Amino acid sequence: MSFDLPGRGLVFWPVANGDSTTVVVDSETHLQVDVNHLERSEDDDDRTWPVIDELVERLPKRDGRPYLNAFALTHPDQDHCREFPRLLEEVEIGELWFTPRVFREYKKDLCDDAKAFKEEAERRVKETIAAQGDPGAGSRVRIFGYSELLEEEPFKNFPADRLTVPGSELTTIDEEDVSDKFRAFVHAPFKDDDAGDRNDTSLGMQVTLHDGTGKLQALLLGDLSYPIIERIFRVSEDDDLAWNVLLAPHHCSKAVMYWKDESDDEEELKERIVDEIGAASRSPNRVVSSSNTVPSSNKDGDNPPHAKAKTQYESITTSFLCTMDNDDPVVAELEGEEISFVGAAAASVSASEAASRARGSSAPPGDAATYGRG
Repeated sequence: MSFDLPGRGLVFWPVANGDSTTVVVDSETHLQVDVNHLERSEDDDDRTWPVIDELVERLPKRDGRPYLNAFALTHPDQDHCREFPRLLEEVEIGELWFTPRVFREYKKDLCDDAKAFKEEAERRVKETIAAQGDPGAGSRVRIFGYSELLEEEPFKNFPADRLTVPGSELTTIDEEDVSDKFRAFVHAPFKDDDAGDRNDTSLGMQVTLHDGTGKLQALLLGDLSYPIIERIFRVSEDDDLAWNVLLAPHHCSKAVMYWKDESDDEEELKERIVDEIGAASRSPNRVVSSSNTVPSSNKDGDNPPHAKAKTQYESITTSFLCTMDNDDPVVAELEGEEISFVGAAAASVSASEAASRARGSSAPPGDAATYGRG
């Protein structure tokens, strides 16, 4: 397969129902968000890509080994960490990013890949506490969110500068200041979701790539669903919600906008959150579903992707892209003032045209709320 990473942008790999997103900050700096490595079959109709093989081939080398500056695990479900042990074996990972939930799981609750991630995360935490500073590439770690676990042994002496909480930004990767080209704004997990459903503890963030002339923004929200996404849009500033690319949470799950509250008799469409997500879009924009092809309809109880969710996303974007509908990965690339999309029928759009078409937020303000610091 002939494919090159963009000079600056995001790559959404075709990995069936699972997430594998490569953030290319520049030619030497890469952040991998989740991995769902699948061995490609010899079937001509198999469009999946073996992500680890691709990274090994394309990442820059340090001391003869492929080097990945950071790997972020949104949450420890297998479709987000499949074959992590192989990634760890074949690629030098400068820094691990994850939420505290990985430490809460009992071994029986984790797949083997997640257990391996947990073991590596615990090793790095111990190295970081022992160093009380930078433990060096290959042992660096960053925890996102809150947890009572961090107040207990063996974590209570974990350095505060290695912890990033919701409502704050991060402009370093692997001990490098990349503020002139990268910013991550952390939206989740919230403090009171730490012990909830595993999907509810997903790392959710807005990633911004910029080069002084143009910028490309993406919302990466793991497997979060309506209650937390609604809260994110209620407590966040408009600038921290803006997106050119929205990775449809939980592989295009309808749970982002269809929900049954305690006062509801049945699941209902929450139109306001659809409107708010749409109002946060900037031109050009695309919604990307990292999933199998979305069916024309679903039965009750079907797993994602959901046709009802796709319909709602199509109402707020100029193009809905499914990773498994393309032979190549879906790519969003920033070159100067222009954002281009590859892997679908899309064209570059200049910054001036984007500005003229950009949508401002029209959603009414919600009730005051906080991220739960403290």
